[in-house]
Amino acid sequence: MATRTATKKQSAETAEVARSYFEAVGRQDVDAMEAHYEPGSIGRIHGLVDLKVGENYRGWFGNLFRAFPDWKFEILDVVAEGERAAVEWRATGSFSGDSRFEGMEPNGASVDIQGCDIATIREGRLVSLEAYMNGTEIARQLGALPAQGSVAERGMTGALNLKTRATKALRRD
Repeated sequence: MATRTATKKQSAETAEVARSYFEAVGRQDVDAMEAHYEPGSIGRIHGLVDLKVGENYRGWFGNLFRAFPDWKFEILDVVAEGERAAVEWRATGSFSGDSRFEGMEPNGASVDIQGCDIATIREGRLVSLEAYMNGTEIARQLGALPAQGSVAERGMTGALNLKTRATKALRRD
């Protein structure tokens, strides 16, 4: 019974730390965000960037918030078990700031994305964060990729298929 009570307590503490961290994201408070981490820990946004606290973490998020000055971040749900928490979220903003984002210049495009992060928390500190979202949809919303089902998308797919067939033909020769 003591283990079950400890697990419930740990789960509640994990959920509290995860919620606190994501509330700091919503406030664009990079100092508070970074303070939630064990020094040297890794935050990975799959398909986009690996961030190490004390190295590139602060710069990347600072740049994100400058690129999207009206950034809004909403926690949709938090589920915790032991030292791990899943946090479902939604973020919106306009790419209208004074900073590039992933090499792209601000173009005023609006983004509205949802994602889910898995946080591992030990002794009240984040030790890892694995973030998952649809990078293709973000690229579409920012204008880096054409809209799904559009003529431009069909053209890109056709060009890729043509390249694939040409590469196969050249390998056979």
